[in-house]
Amino acid sequence: MAERVIPIVDQRKGALPAVVPAGAATPLGAQLIDAHQRPLRDLRISVTDRCNFRCSYCMPKDVFNKDYPYLPHSALLSFEEITRLARQFLRLGVHKIRLTGGEPLLRKHIERLIAQLADLRTLDGKVPDLTLTTNGSLLARKAQALRDAGLSRVTVSLDSLDDAIFRGMNDMDFPVAEVLSGIEAAQKAGLKHIKVNMVVKRGTNDHEILPMARHFRGSGITLRFIEYMDVGSTNGWRMDEVLPSDDVIRLLQSEFPLVPLAASSQGETARRWGYADASGKHDPSQGEVGVISSVTHAFCGDCNRARLSTEGQLYLCLFAEQGYDLRTLLRGTASDDELAAAIANIWQGRRDRYSELRASLPPDSGEHTKRRVEMSYIGG
Repeated sequence: MAERVIPIVDQRKGALPAVVPAGAATPLGAQLIDAHQRPLRDLRISVTDRCNFRCSYCMPKDVFNKDYPYLPHSALLSFEEITRLARQFLRLGVHKIRLTGGEPLLRKHIERLIAQLADLRTLDGKVPDLTLTTNGSLLARKAQALRDAGLSRVTVSLDSLDDAIFRGMNDMDFPVAEVLSGIEAAQKAGLKHIKVNMVVKRGTNDHEILPMARHFRGSGITLRFIEYMDVGSTNGWRMDEVLPSDDVIRLLQSEFPLVPLAASSQGETARRWGYADASGKHDPSQGEVGVISSVTHAFCGDCNRARLSTEGQLYLCLFAEQGYDLRTLLRGTASDDELAAAIANIWQGRRDRYSELRASLPPDSGEHTKRRVEMSYIGG
């Protein structure tokens, strides 16, 4: 087997931060549209670059080892800084805020941030849809506090029910039973619309698709299957390890009758399928599954998501090569209106559509002329 070579570079970032573009005065309190007529609706905020798992597709142990230079605490945005920036995004049309990592529950007192965000309001005066993505390892002890603080929903990453496979994939020998306990605690705490995300890697855990579907069918939890993605530069991604979501659906249909469902919101990443009853109609009591097909069925055309890193870099795509430095503005003399105008000018110039262009790019060999940002740095 050829030796894998990992370049010694800062894996968090691609190029140096881009200069925040200047522009004409932008109307505030209105919905933003980018260069491809896509609205800004969804803000994903990474609250830490650390994680207690070492999943090979995200934070492989040979890169993120004991010598990896994580960000110092002084570089991280404080809860007050995150809340101030979030307020400006809401002024520009954002309705949904997702907290990510790394593993967001490693951020001390994360429930305090959730409470601050829950006090904000969207353009139409509503509480923003607050959700959080977690590996579930700390969820059992945190679920009630998260719900009490104002968290609306939670998404748990879980790639297998088989304990040996799960321990191998998280590469920290963490038992699957503790993640399942966290999901149960989230349900008991009253968190609604809980989702479980399974990254499917051909030859590693694809035989777990049906067991996962059997386990969560009728549980009130939505299971979603995610194609293994070429995010960042450290996960050794290869196209032959991608199991197309169309194949996942065909496998599920071999055991369960499924009917397609409409998207539940504008810009939704998952294609939804409902479990059908004997008459062929969706049976809500049995729930649904979803597939996220970022490799084989690009959804760039209606992508409405912006991503804020834990140190205040704004990224416009999961596959971005550069971010925009909002922290310098935030810690400088910029007013709220100036912050909002800077964000607006960045979004209005957005042209990202990497997944749509992927098919015309050369095969990913693990070498990149420009290094893409790591998923562990800006969240999934």
